[in-house]
Amino acid sequence: MRSALLEREGFAALVLRLRAEGVTNLDLLTAVEQTPRSTFVPPEYAASAYSSRSIPIECGQFMEGADLAVKLLGQLQVKPGHRVLEVGTGSGFITAVLARLAERVISLERYKTLIAGAQRRLETLALRNVILRQADGTNGLPGEGTFDRIFATAAYPSMPRFYAEQLVSGGMLLVPLMIDETRCIMVRLTKTGSRFEREDLFEVPFLPLQPKIAQQL
Repeated sequence: MRSALLEREGFAALVLRLRAEGVTNLDLLTAVEQTPRSTFVPPEYAASAYSSRSIPIECGQFMEGADLAVKLLGQLQVKPGHRVLEVGTGSGFITAVLARLAERVISLERYKTLIAGAQRRLETLALRNVILRQADGTNGLPGEGTFDRIFATAAYPSMPRFYAEQLVSGGMLLVPLMIDETRCIMVRLTKTGSRFEREDLFEVPFLPLQPKIAQQL
């Protein structure tokens, strides 16, 4: 009972902060509410599940603070019927929220341990429209058709133009780009015909992409 109360209080505080920043999409906020974030954080960080701080997870990775995670999902503008590719499963929290918004989600993660943990959590929530794959997502997912939305959480050193072939016309890519050795910015690219319209959004704390590595950790 106490944990359920903390979950509700944490979500309510998150919604107030998000509304102050202009995030009011009801479908998105409902999907977040239906995805108990404390399920995805290590037990020792349960009290910080809905905070804005980044939280360490296994394999030396981290999950975004709750505010940033929801803001990014808002920028992605996922609609019912969409097919979504996620590059970087991590804890599976964003994956789970995407699954509540889209028709189908394919999520790539190079760490076997993270894939296994995310799979358990998704099964607990009875989310069955997600495919998790242990894979190097450096080049996205060529050969699997096109996606309405692509969302990457590992920073690329330069514009990953190959994603143009993996997006439908009118599709959208959200990807971090390195702007110097330690900083990266989130960029939204919308495909119009064979061209991208680029919008630079805000700085994000993502780690640089490590290509050609699919680890067994």
